[in-house]
Parts: sequence; structure tokens; C-alpha cells
Amino acid sequence: MKSNASIIIVGGGIFGITAAVELAKRGCSVSLFDPGPLPHPRAASTDISKVIRMDYGSEDFYFDLMAEAFSGWEEWNARWERPLYHQTGMIFIASHSIEPGDLEYESLVRLQQRGVPVDALDSQAIQIQFPAWNSAYYVSGYFNPRAGWAESGEVVAHLLPEAHRAGVKLYEGQAVAGLLETGRKVQGIITADGSRYTGDAVIVAAGPWTPGLLPALAPLMWPVGQPVLHFSTTDLPAYQPPLFPVWGADIHTAGWYGFPALANGIVKVANHGPGLHVDPRDQSEVPAEAEAPFRAFLRQSLPGLANAPLARSRLCFYCDTFDGNFWIDHDPEREGLMVCAGGSGHAFKFAPVLGPLIADVFERKPNRFAQRFAWRQPAVRGTTAERK
Repeated sequence: MKSNASIIIVGGGIFGITAAVELAKRGCSVSLFDPGPLPHPRAASTDISKVIRMDYGSEDFYFDLMAEAFSGWEEWNARWERPLYHQTGMIFIASHSIEPGDLEYESLVRLQQRGVPVDALDSQAIQIQFPAWNSAYYVSGYFNPRAGWAESGEVVAHLLPEAHRAGVKLYEGQAVAGLLETGRKVQGIITADGSRYTGDAVIVAAGPWTPGLLPALAPLMWPVGQPVLHFSTTDLPAYQPPLFPVWGADIHTAGWYGFPALANGIVKVANHGPGLHVDPRDQSEVPAEAEAPFRAFLRQSLPGLANAPLARSRLCFYCDTFDGNFWIDHDPEREGLMVCAGGSGHAFKFAPVLGPLIADVFERKPNRFAQRFAWRQPAVRGTTAERK
């Protein structure tokens, strides 16, 4: 694709906005369309926090990708008026002794091999260092100081003016209804009001709305709503670092994770579970019955929060791929179309490297990470997405 190509990007989440900034800096004419407002309230990236960590079990690929992303987070922190990535560290704790094959064990080994000064934890260490946790239940794990969390919605908000300064045309409030096609060539988009916009290429980065816009991808990626609950506490010291950093509790088997309390006392708790198979166009509220398993978890694991008031809940919409890997590639059957989606609940942490990666793939330049996210088919139909 020519370096001064005119590109239409559909979606202003973390895939779309990072791609827009990078492609504009490389000399492309970029127009970004989003139904808005931006940051979009239902986008997965529009949240108060996302985990930033490199703990991926035996997945060395993601360790390597995150090593590059950490440098990007540090550069963003230095560039912006205040840091949006907070390196609080993160604990991974388990209700059993971790052993080879466990995500916690394999992550610990690889972190040690990479020289990260991790601290192994047993129940006594958990009781002393992280007293909010039920140390009679959690008996092993580790603390990784090279981790933390980012103010995800604020990150997107900071990237929007950067896109504008780079020359990106932002079409906020413009939902895309379909593609303009001639034969197998995509030439632009049609918005919900019937307007037509043409370009050399269209990049669909619409998150969970992607399979709705591109139905042929529905067997390969699908939207899932993950309940996220915000609890309120007045005991800030007990639920802030160093006593209460970012955490994952039996994350490989039960999927629980969360964050330290913000200055306003909000403690965010979430779960990487099956989620709700909902259409993000139709449903955005967390069902009332979703609170019960959260309360059960708090009673068992964080008894001091068991009766904490529920301040807010939201559905975090994932776009899950069948294998849990992102989808960043040209459509092999439709010229002029590229798809950047399939975050599968773990893409945001890589935000600083997503733009350059997408731009390299768009320009068909070598990138050592690109093949993992290339257009593909499942080896066995019906494989369930594995979230990292």
C-alpha cells in the first residue's frame, strides 16, 4: 500500500486510535469514524483501569511483546502531563500450591529467568504483606513489581488530541452501517445516515461490533459481555498499595482479578469467565443476578469487602477470537480491507505497540509479532477462546 494512502478507520477504541496516530505519522491521510462520544462509553478500553503485566504462563511470545510495550508506557508517562500507567506491582495468589503447568508457576519461572525481582509468597507472607486477603485460603503465589495498572479511558482521551495534531480527521457521532464494495474490492464506507466516504483502504477496528459489521467473521470472533463491579470502601490504606496492589486470585482456574482502591474509594473487581453472550448494540446493563458470585468471592477471599456497597457495574465488551489471539491482517479475499480486532480481553496492556504493529502490517513491512495475529482458521471448529 502506498505510504500516502487515504485510510478510513472504523472504530475509535485502543486498536483504532493507536493505528490512526501511527499511520498519520507515517504520511497517510486518515479518517476515523466512531458513533461516539469518544472515548465511546461501551468500548472495552473506556474504563477506569486495565491491568498492565507480562505474566503469561508459558507464552513467551506475549512476554516479549509486553517487554516492548513497557517501554512505550514509560515513554507515554514521560510525555503526558501526568502518568496514566501506575507501576504498583501485582500479586498472583492461588488456593493451592502452584506447580509446573500452572499459569502462576510458569510465569514465576519466566520472570525469574528474565531478571525480574519477583517475590514468592506462601500463606504467611500473604498474611503479613497483603493482610486484606484470606491467607488461610490462599497459600501460594508471587509478587511481581514489574506490573501495575493504567487509566484506560484516560489513555484513549489523551490519544485523541494526538491524533488530531497528527492530521487525523475525527468523524465522531458517525456510525458505520456497511462497506462500499465493487466486486471483491472495498472502496469505502456507508454511514448510518446514508453518507458515503471513499478511500484507498478501510481498517475495521470496531471491537465487539466487528462481527456484526463483517458477518463472515462471526464464526471466528464474537462479542462477550463481562460483568465488572465497583465496590466502595472508606478504609483507603487497607486497599491501596503497598498492602493492596493489582491482583489475580486463582486467575487461571477461577478468573478473579482486580485493582487497588482509587482516591474516591472505588475498588474494581472483575472476572475472566465465560461472560454473557450479548449483542453490544442491544444490551449494556449488568444483570442483577451477576452480583451474587462476586459477593461469594469477596466473602471467601476479601472478607473486609464482603458487605461493601456496590457503587457501579458495567458490562465490559470483549471481542473474543477462537484462539484468544488478536486479529490484525488484510482480508485475503477482499482487496482494500483490513481487520484489527479480537482483543479477547487482554489487548489493552499492549497499547503502546499496537499502532506500530498495525501500521507495519498495513504497509506489509516485516514485524516479528505479526504472524501470531494473521488471518487464520481454527484447527478444530468450535474451539473456545482462551483469554490471557
